[in-house]
Amino acid sequence: DIVFDPENPGILFAGLWQARRSPWGMDSGGPGSGLYRSSDGGSTWKRLSGHGLPDGIIGRIGVAVAYSNSNRIWALIEADKGGLFRSDDGGENWTLVNSDRQYRQRAFYYTHVFADPRSPEGVYVLNTGMYRSIDGGRTFRPIRVPHGDNHGLWIDPADPDRMIESNDGGANVSTNGGASWTTQGNQPTAQFYHVVTDNRFPYWVYGAQQDNSTVGIASASDNGGIDRPDWYPVGGGESGYVAPDPHDPLIVYAGSYGGEITRYDHHSQQTQNVTPWPLNPIGSGAVDQKYRFQWTEPIVFSPHDPNTLYFASQVLFKTTDGGMHWQIISPDLTRNDKSKQQPAGGPITKDNTGVEVYDTIFSVVESPLQKDLIWAGSDDGLVHITTDGGKNWSNITPKNLPEWGTVSMIEASPHNAGTAYVAVERHRFDDFAPYIFKTNDFGKSWTSIINGIPAGNYAHAVREDKKRKGMLYAGTEKGVYVSFDDGGNWQPLQLNLPVSPVNDLVVHNNDLVAATHGRAFWILDDLAPLQQHHAQIANEDVHLYTPSPASHTAFRGGFGGGGGAQGQNPPGGAVIYYSLKTALKSPTKKAAVPATTPDQAKATPEGKEPGQTKAPASPEPPKPEPATSETEAAGKNPPITLEILDQKNAVVRKYPPKRQPGEEGGGDEESFGRPPERGLPVEAGLNRFVWDLRYEGASRVPRSPLWGGSTEGPTALPGTYQVRLTVNGKTYTAPLEIQPDPRLKATPEDLQKQFELLSKISQRVTETHDTINQIRDIRTQINALNKRLEGTPNAKAVADAGKQLDKKMTEVEEALIQTKARSNQDVLNYPIRLNNQLVALGGVVSSADAAPTQASYDVFEMLSKQLDVQLAKWKQIVSADIPAYNEVVRKQEVPAIILPKAGATAETSQPSSSEED
Repeated sequence: DIVFDPENPGILFAGLWQARRSPWGMDSGGPGSGLYRSSDGGSTWKRLSGHGLPDGIIGRIGVAVAYSNSNRIWALIEADKGGLFRSDDGGENWTLVNSDRQYRQRAFYYTHVFADPRSPEGVYVLNTGMYRSIDGGRTFRPIRVPHGDNHGLWIDPADPDRMIESNDGGANVSTNGGASWTTQGNQPTAQFYHVVTDNRFPYWVYGAQQDNSTVGIASASDNGGIDRPDWYPVGGGESGYVAPDPHDPLIVYAGSYGGEITRYDHHSQQTQNVTPWPLNPIGSGAVDQKYRFQWTEPIVFSPHDPNTLYFASQVLFKTTDGGMHWQIISPDLTRNDKSKQQPAGGPITKDNTGVEVYDTIFSVVESPLQKDLIWAGSDDGLVHITTDGGKNWSNITPKNLPEWGTVSMIEASPHNAGTAYVAVERHRFDDFAPYIFKTNDFGKSWTSIINGIPAGNYAHAVREDKKRKGMLYAGTEKGVYVSFDDGGNWQPLQLNLPVSPVNDLVVHNNDLVAATHGRAFWILDDLAPLQQHHAQIANEDVHLYTPSPASHTAFRGGFGGGGGAQGQNPPGGAVIYYSLKTALKSPTKKAAVPATTPDQAKATPEGKEPGQTKAPASPEPPKPEPATSETEAAGKNPPITLEILDQKNAVVRKYPPKRQPGEEGGGDEESFGRPPERGLPVEAGLNRFVWDLRYEGASRVPRSPLWGGSTEGPTALPGTYQVRLTVNGKTYTAPLEIQPDPRLKATPEDLQKQFELLSKISQRVTETHDTINQIRDIRTQINALNKRLEGTPNAKAVADAGKQLDKKMTEVEEALIQTKARSNQDVLNYPIRLNNQLVALGGVVSSADAAPTQASYDVFEMLSKQLDVQLAKWKQIVSADIPAYNEVVRKQEVPAIILPKAGATAETSQPSSSEED
């Protein structure tokens, strides 16, 4: 600690701490520890001793100066006769005011003291709990905080009730002196040691987080985001491996320090301790223990026998009955150096938690290709192999593996049984160099493969891609690296991953899952572009990658969106990657002009409602319609298009170019479901686009709310499709597979029935909306003509004819759509009409992946008949009434150009719906 006198910042107090930590031990205290004072801003220092301070060896020291009386100094000192000391004369003389071990236990990890900013009698001590004294440190009372193991505290000098406190669970704020605290659930700071996945759909991710629970968490959620209901603890403790049962992922084995391994049954919520040797070793050195279990001891299932589970100390254990019986299948596979197995801690305070238990097996893996081929690495720098399930073992340690290096991970190749990769780290020796080794001959020879990983960025993990042989991923202290040439060269794969230690990686299907130590779990959702990458792509003008299989169930956003603490779902749909050698320019687009609302567009001689001097304002500013590009308006092809084709080569979805920044245009938002249309990215390099698996949706009526459904098209059925990318007239294709959701019991026939009914509903919605848009377009034309004819002899006859036509159109329009609804919940006041009833029926039919109910068919038939009646009326209007109106206009001999009166202000009429669309 270092603190200054608030009244004179030139006066400083510092607690120096002599400490050393090695892989097998930890020392706290010695001649280097001591309490110092400077009176000249740190230029010179004086060691304080005697005068009431403890004699003998000193360890860690926490120090604080009282704001309200700078002569009062607090020092929390680790010593045989240590405790909380107080000086009332600026550090000249000291008094031991509290020696209770509750406030100074496990001194190397805590020893934190803070002065109350206002009261010289007030002082806080942080340890496993948080404690406050108001009588000069003589007595303390606990303050409840959200988590144990407390380390940091800030108190507002102007308002001591405002505090920020930190602990092993996160940070929390109080505005009432610690009576209550903010949540820690909004901080993604979990420190995971390892990661493993199960075989569910969607798959779950498991790990143990430092000073917190183990976690099993879904990689995707049907609720729009991965939230608190999507994860739960799975037994074990803060430090160990986790292994879900391949037979039943609701059975999970998890470890903790001291050799603890539990079997958690999520069915019954029961957790059974099944450790091979249930003699608790806490507080004793490794030398006194029959089995030396590391802080994070390996627990792994056999990839060949789902009943076989391995667990490691200095020997390898095996169980085939869920931990009821254990068999030792190896000798001691470590150096077994007794000098490195002594109790940890000292010379003042011992600390035997299991972190410094040494000479242990640190990594174990059985080859996924060859049964009984097991690799084992120790924390003291040895690598062993057995090819007969543990009957015989061979030491195959790489000759250039640095002495005492921790073999943090062994990866058995999924492509070649004789190939393995080993990550080694020695940071506790002040050696921060990366060490990764490769063998292709069962460990007879090894090669160092670290080119491209910077010095000082030591390695925790190495994994090989399951699809592409020789593509490797490395988790290091500062992030993730990838190699495309079997470790010959590495490059960063950081992307948006926070810079943090990556302790473990796992490849699941086509995802890369990372366990960070401080930023929780992260998933790189699709490895397809990496797996298909080759150097020649950089020279290609365009390259379309083959998409990974997509699931028929797309995990999308939920109702109203999720909170800020949610985990993010993977992309909802088929992820399509393509690379462009150079960026494409999007065509210039015309600015969109907002369309009129139904009431604004009523046909009147004046072009406005009776009694109004201007058009009525809508409750919310209207959103612009998607603009039409000049190339499209001119009939030219845009520079890039992406199409999805079905098994009959019919186009089911087509996407235009992405709108560039600064260009006008956008999309409508509907109450339920349909997002704005997305454009295609056109940047140089790798581009990603997600097809939402939807067919083309129904046409829309601008700014008309819909309740209970959307105009989205039906979801594509499982099967084989084709992606067709066209860039500057040249076409590229790739196959795309949509796979069924394995959780569902719906048959292909069920899904086909649902698809067919949704397609019919979508078609009927399009017919309805096209008719509405035609009506509104014609009304806009009538109003525009009336406006042009104002003050002319022709005006009355034309306006009267327009009124008659508009009356008949309005009758059809108001049967098709609720014209009074202007915002989403207006439909609660004005009943929905045919268009929304059809859309809502689509919401019912698509509510689950299942065959439609008979009631859905019945309602569809009823609505279709009602729609047919209105469309027949519209057909009659088109064939008879519109020609009649045109005849009136013709007979009035309306000139093509009408000269405005002198001094009149030119006004531009609003465009029709058809012009906008």
